[in-house]
Amino acid sequence: MWFKNLQIYRLPAKWDMSAERLEEQLAKKPFHPCGSQDMESRGWLSPLNNDVLVHAVGDQWLVSLGFEHRLLPSAVVKQEADERAEELAEQQGYKLGRKQMKELRDQVTQELLPRAFTRRRRMFAWIDPVNGWLVIDAASQSKAEDMLEQLRHTLDSFPLTLLRTELSPMSAMADWLAGGEAPAGFTIDQDCELRSVSEDKAAVRYVRHTLDGDEVKGHLEAGKLPTRLALTFDDRVSFVLTEKLEIKRLDFLDVVRDQIDGEKEDAEALFNAEFALMTGELTHLLPAVVQALGGEIAFVAAEPSTALAPSSSAVVQPAADDPPF
Repeated sequence: MWFKNLQIYRLPAKWDMSAERLEEQLAKKPFHPCGSQDMESRGWLSPLNNDVLVHAVGDQWLVSLGFEHRLLPSAVVKQEADERAEELAEQQGYKLGRKQMKELRDQVTQELLPRAFTRRRRMFAWIDPVNGWLVIDAASQSKAEDMLEQLRHTLDSFPLTLLRTELSPMSAMADWLAGGEAPAGFTIDQDCELRSVSEDKAAVRYVRHTLDGDEVKGHLEAGKLPTRLALTFDDRVSFVLTEKLEIKRLDFLDVVRDQIDGEKEDAEALFNAEFALMTGELTHLLPAVVQALGGEIAFVAAEPSTALAPSSSAVVQPAADDPPF
């Protein structure tokens, strides 16, 4: 159980939610496979594939959202509809109109859906109710939104805010590279991306390349700013920080992984040990990243109608129930 990417959000410290209450609310929307006419289905799964939807290790919780999607490419529907349209045109003596073609494509879709293959995937979220973290293992904010949307539809109350810091990651990373020194506890590694703020969006990427030379500083002076920077924290965790305050390519180094007895025969015990170790490391890493970015901006209550957007810190209000599939 090791997360690879972190999309980071804020819950109030000492959030008024227990694992038992969260379990009850998630149980209202469990995962079910796609019906014969469903393109997609989603719902809550047990992280350990048992009957427990909220896996708790100490004060740390893990939840899992399952997805099933039918694989019915639009090109397949179009090809079948076009072939039928040609046959009908020969029988009728005239081509089908736009409305008739749309109805035919809908008919083909309904006929092919039950026979289409399905693909399943799942997404994990770590909830730290003590320190107020909600962290989703997703490669992008748009993918994490699937988890957030389902939480909004499931929970009675979901007081989520975005993590906001005094310094933007882009400006902070530029300062670190220009000065040739990372903040306390961190080291700068050898991967970086610099992008121009001008219209041409020119970009320079360094992979396994030293970043403390004049070349990188020259790009900074020319107006390029860092959008990604590889860092290591405390010689224990390496990652890439992005301009959106995402943590990607998260890797727990051997000094961390070696603390786990890899010969554990009990799969659940091994899972719990990895989860406890991962969350323990992240509860040190996340505050250190926030401090390196000048500290956290205090939350200011917003109007209930304010939408959650990358540049805001609005409260996420519970939405109406999902429509039936």
